[in-house]
Amino acid sequence: MNQWKNFSKGFFKENAVFTLLLGMCPTLGVTSSAINGLGMGLATTFVLVMANLVISLIKDVIPEKVRIPAFIVVIATFVTIVEMLMQAYVPALYDSLGLFIPLIVVNCIVLGRAEAFASKNSVGASIVDGLGMGLGFAMALTLLGSVRELLGSGKLFDISIYPEDYGMLVFVLAPGAFIALGYMIAIIDKMKKA
Repeated sequence: MNQWKNFSKGFFKENAVFTLLLGMCPTLGVTSSAINGLGMGLATTFVLVMANLVISLIKDVIPEKVRIPAFIVVIATFVTIVEMLMQAYVPALYDSLGLFIPLIVVNCIVLGRAEAFASKNSVGASIVDGLGMGLGFAMALTLLGSVRELLGSGKLFDISIYPEDYGMLVFVLAPGAFIALGYMIAIIDKMKKA
């Protein structure tokens, strides 16, 4: 039961984007659409779950002096797998996310969970933690991408909601990411205090 408590932390109490403000590079860089946000979120979730699984399995055999480099090698392995799978099966999404896919290796969310949780807990708890944190990150990216896409181009998951002429171009561009994220963080913070 305690494992599932850790699962929900990634969505609300310790959401990487809205609460901890971690992983801002991909958050601001790829969320010009809901599909991009969902794609990056799911890719990061896969890496989080698999890295947590492997790190929790090998934590006792990794020497203390090379702990972080060993974690990065494990994470890089799964990022490479994700990158190759995306390139093979969803090339349009792969092209859209571009350089941000390899940057998952140095995403502080992934390395932080490996260090703070997977290296100290059981395999089952580490998988649940990775899944919760990853899906919380995916939810945040998808929500931000949805808001930006809807306000910027009048679409949602590439489905036209209202005419594109009424969209505000700023939300599709980089400054729109800061504006939308700032308002979303403020709204979520206000809801938490209510």
